[in-house]
Amino acid sequence: MKIKKILNNNTLLVSDKGVEKIVIGSGIGFQKKINDIVDKSKIEKVFVMEDKSEYEKFEEIVKSFPQEYVDVAENIIRYAENKLNVELNPHIYIALTDHLAFAFERFKKGIIVKNKLLEEIRSLYFDEFKIGIWAKEYIKQKLNIEIPEDEIGFIALHIHTAKNNYKDITITMDIASIIKDMTNIIETNLNIKIDEQSISYQRLKTHFHFALKRIIKKEKTFDIDEELFEVIKTKYWRAYNIAKQIQQHIYDEYEYSVPDQELAYISLHIQRIINFA
Repeated sequence: MKIKKILNNNTLLVSDKGVEKIVIGSGIGFQKKINDIVDKSKIEKVFVMEDKSEYEKFEEIVKSFPQEYVDVAENIIRYAENKLNVELNPHIYIALTDHLAFAFERFKKGIIVKNKLLEEIRSLYFDEFKIGIWAKEYIKQKLNIEIPEDEIGFIALHIHTAKNNYKDITITMDIASIIKDMTNIIETNLNIKIDEQSISYQRLKTHFHFALKRIIKKEKTFDIDEELFEVIKTKYWRAYNIAKQIQQHIYDEYEYSVPDQELAYISLHIQRIINFA
């Protein structure tokens, strides 16, 4: 494993048997030169990007922002991987570092970006949100920067995106946004304010969350017996009509196609909300 580029004291671009890789480790690049052999005892993380442009983007980020910004982002990622017991998609090193670095510069100027999906993120991505809370304290300790709660939500989004191996954060935001839209459609049709802590709503949200992930990934959704489907449509017609509105809204606004079979399950969950309204 030979050094191709020294991005900073802690980050190297290396060649390992002809494959370009990013190597991270405390002081791994200190007093090193191109073509030096990497000290494997200092390696803390090795990852491969999808294409060359991502290496160039990562190099640009590492060289454009203060070292401490990059270190903080890397340590948050490392903490997240340990807490979630998963290896996050390497693209998070670009996405999260870039986001945090610009956010830190905004905070210095007193500019705060509101996170309109904060409550949905807090509820849907609970484990990732807890990591964001830890990150808030860590950033304060390391950089003396007090990030707002909105940023906890953004950090959680980036972590969830990388955990699920999505290509970009848009999909994660779409899911949270669709859940919010779904809630609004149900409340408008029933003229109620949903108790978001109720078991009925939590079950609907959980089912819909995983259904959306299957739909976005183009995985097979649940089948349902045709006769049972017709019974649900007839018996719970009000809930089914609301489900149809949700289906149409998702297609119109997000261009995701919710299969008709999925409407039966959504209708049953909506009916439970109707029963307790």
